[in-house]
Amino acid sequence: MNINTFTPSVGPMQFSASRMHFQIGNEFIQVGWIVHPQLYHDFNSRLFVFTNAGGHECYNLFCPDGSGMILVSEDFTPGLLAEQKSIDFAIMKDKINGNWWLLMGTSWEEIGFWPSSRFKESSGTRVEWGGEVYSPSPPNPPMGNSHYPKGSPIVDSYVRLITTVDENYNTDKTVKNTERYSDSCYKVRDATETFFTHVGHLIIYGGPGCK
Repeated sequence: MNINTFTPSVGPMQFSASRMHFQIGNEFIQVGWIVHPQLYHDFNSRLFVFTNAGGHECYNLFCPDGSGMILVSEDFTPGLLAEQKSIDFAIMKDKINGNWWLLMGTSWEEIGFWPSSRFKESSGTRVEWGGEVYSPSPPNPPMGNSHYPKGSPIVDSYVRLITTVDENYNTDKTVKNTERYSDSCYKVRDATETFFTHVGHLIIYGGPGCK
């Protein structure tokens, strides 16, 4: 996927993120950007990785039990400021040993990997793209660019070029079998009208939050 970055306003106990959620059985990996003051001790938008594997959950490399991602590059270290206007992310299974790799950037640089042994299942079962927020109590924080979608990635928060790869490494850039989900505070839709080229399957989403 390719996503554009924003810095929505959140409270000290809240977070707001744009991410890809990759489900592997009952476990999962998330990658994207997030504003999370409890995690980073500031209100900036930063890159993040979240791992749920082996009965443990952790952000970035804060995994004392060793269940998180093994970093191999410092160019896109989780926790860095999300300063680029748009960022490419991919999670790909290694053909040789089955490890799950995080790739980033236009040249798909290898950032880190999760050994296949950390997951009970050997293949992905679902992928989600879009925004996610958390608040322990109302009001809910903004998502994406803090506005409802207007219909164009020029002004909207978006996820574009969404792509899946099957067990035979066949690439699907159309990804027709999607389902939309949002609550009353936010909106999301597949966009058919756009002034951009090279968007592939485009999702636009966001909202100001609500009480």
